[in-house]
Amino acid sequence: MNYPFKDKTDIFFDLDHTLWDFERNSALAFEQVIDEMKFPFSIEDFLKFYVDINATYWDKYSLNQVSQEELRIGRIRDTFDQLGYSTTTTKQLEMGDKYLNYLPNYNYLFDGAIDLLDYLQESYRLHIITNGFNEVQNRKLINSGIYDYFQTITNSENAGVKKPDPKIFQYALSQAQVHVGKTVMVGDNLLADIEGARSVGMDAIYYHPQEVVSDKSLVQVQELLQIKNLL
Repeated sequence: MNYPFKDKTDIFFDLDHTLWDFERNSALAFEQVIDEMKFPFSIEDFLKFYVDINATYWDKYSLNQVSQEELRIGRIRDTFDQLGYSTTTTKQLEMGDKYLNYLPNYNYLFDGAIDLLDYLQESYRLHIITNGFNEVQNRKLINSGIYDYFQTITNSENAGVKKPDPKIFQYALSQAQVHVGKTVMVGDNLLADIEGARSVGMDAIYYHPQEVVSDKSLVQVQELLQIKNLL
């Protein structure tokens, strides 16, 4: 078998949208909140606007264009505006807080995640680099049963910067005590994960089930288990 990544020792993973099925788990958490708070709209109507709004806010957050607090309230506020639903800022914050509290209780992983981690841990040290919030991300890892696979867990709160800033990758490499030439980053976001990793000299694997990028320099998979053929 032809393995394109030679002499690697350490594999770094993004968490949300890469191992942890964010959209599925997020929908379940919001469904619980909407039911509990008795909002007059369905989960389907809410997600119709929220998914794209949330993605836009995360892109801005990654580029330091909005703060953590602006991310947390803005994505709820803007979705309510699109729904034509008027309520207080207090209610919006309550929804956001409940959502973050419930989110780690739902822990669907992408198909093949456990099989891939079992396979890789036999030959590599595994790590996480995530822009998510510290407490929430740790609960996701623990509750989904994958926490113990990882030697180090780097998030934007303990690193002080967010992907794609090179400093978070350098921080993660320092925490792992590994030379950049021995590493591969696996992630779903071209800017935050792939360009960010490449900016410090890491090799990268782009994982996206729906999107194929016409870039011959990019190593891409649409199923996690395809990574077995690369490492």
